[in-house]
This record gives sequence, C-alpha cells and structure tokens, in this order.
Amino acid sequence: MGWLSAGDGYEVALVDGRVAARATSGRAAGRQLKSLPRALRDHPEVDRLRRFAEWLDRHATACVAQVDSWMVSSLPVPTGLLARVWPDEAWQSALRDIAVVGDDPDEVGFLRGATEDGELRVVNLDGETVRLSPRTVTLPHPVLLPDLQDIREFAAELGIVQRVEQIHRATWQRPADLDPKATEIREFTGGSFRSRFALAARASSLGYRVSGGYSTARVRDGGRTVEAAVWIGEPYWEDTVETGALTWQDQEGRALPLREVGPVAWSEGMRMAAALYAGRVIEEGKSA
Repeated sequence: MGWLSAGDGYEVALVDGRVAARATSGRAAGRQLKSLPRALRDHPEVDRLRRFAEWLDRHATACVAQVDSWMVSSLPVPTGLLARVWPDEAWQSALRDIAVVGDDPDEVGFLRGATEDGELRVVNLDGETVRLSPRTVTLPHPVLLPDLQDIREFAAELGIVQRVEQIHRATWQRPADLDPKATEIREFTGGSFRSRFALAARASSLGYRVSGGYSTARVRDGGRTVEAAVWIGEPYWEDTVETGALTWQDQEGRALPLREVGPVAWSEGMRMAAALYAGRVIEEGKSA
C-alpha cells in the first residue's frame, strides 16, 4: 500500500504487517526509519494502520481456518469461488500448493493459480503445469489420497510448503481386525497433566473444542457429521488429571462402534488424542 501523510515531516505505511515511517524532509527524506518516532506513536493515522494490521491478521487466520475446514471435510468447492478469492493475498497464501482433485479422482495436482473465469493452474504429479476448469474441486484429506507417501516425496522435491497442513498431516488408518462391539480406543489414556486447566488449555491451543469433560473434534466424513471426543476430566477439577479414552458419536449422540467410524473421522480423532497425550508430564528419568 502507499505511504500516507502523518503530520509535518513524516509519512506512514504498513510494511510487512507493521507500521513504518519515513521522513519527507531533511537529510533522511524518502528513507524508511528504523523505528517509529515518538511524535507519531499516538497519531490517528498510525492508530488506524495498527487496527487495519490487526484486521489483516484476523482475516489471514480465518482464511487458513476455512481452507482447513474444506480439506478436513473433503467438501466440493466451486472453482468460481477459488477464482474470486485468489487475488486476495491472505486467501492466496492459504490456498497456494494445496493438493486438489478435479473431475478425475486419480488426478492430483498442487494449486498454483486461478483465473477470473474459473480456470485453475496446477502442477500435476508428472511435474507439468496444467490448466483445469471443473465446476468444483475437492481439497482431499490426506488419508483419502492414494499413494500418499509418493505424493509426499514429490512435494518435497518441488519444495512445497503448505500453510494448511495437508500432505504432511499425521494420519492413522483404521485397523481391519477391530472387535465388532468395541466403542473406544485406549491407546492414549493415562497421559498425566498437572491440572485439568493445563490439559484443557492444551486442547484449546491445538484448535479443539472443550465441552464439559471432553476435548472434541467434529468432522464431516462420508456425508455425515461425526464427533470424536477424548475425556479430559471434570470442569473445575483442581487436582492432577489423566487423558481418558477416545470415542466417536453421531449427530444423535449415539456412540459409534469402531467399525462404523469412517477413515477421516478415525484419523482426525486419533490425531487429536495423540496430540493431547504428547503434552503429558514425563517423569524424570523416563523418555516420552
């Protein structure tokens, strides 16, 4: 953005997300100053730019969250919508290099651009830049991608860095030999925390919802919404707590047998349980 007048002898602008100033007269005229002069710190133009920078940060965070939601749910996204938001730098940063699938479910490409008429520019797994114009695309959850390890290796060769964790997202496959009556996973139980507050704070910091005694993750999987939940202790409990079992339930609150849990809901539930458990207190002399 351009430089704005801010009183006698100075101009201000947002530079790399921070308010910067430059002199308009004297020996330093035209040069950006290393720090904001004291005379400008309470200037209305500086305050306006600060508030605008805060809004830009919130907007960028919201864009990443929305793209993450599309990816976790593997919902079809209109290509026209991607084309409309692409000129916005925050949207572009969140979407660039995300793996997308068009009309052919076996054709995976990394998004590099979108035109005004809804055409997408992607790098396919042959390393070629191609143009696609399907009505919708999906941003598939990695557990649904065939040959995921090969895709990860190819992404590494291209130097791809994703703002939304997709290709290198930790995934878990549901075992085939599950007990038909089993409804919970206890692999990540017993993780000790100094307080229930510490465990709840960890869940919130990881982006999970804390409701009652549970950390939860709601996932749309195979056309239905499923909620994964890990027991984290009674609210207001002041003593040490331990992580409990991982379970899944449908929209009616029915506990799902493990065999009925879809691949995305399974992977995301295990990812949440593992992330919570990783923050446990490790006794001195023991390894994590």
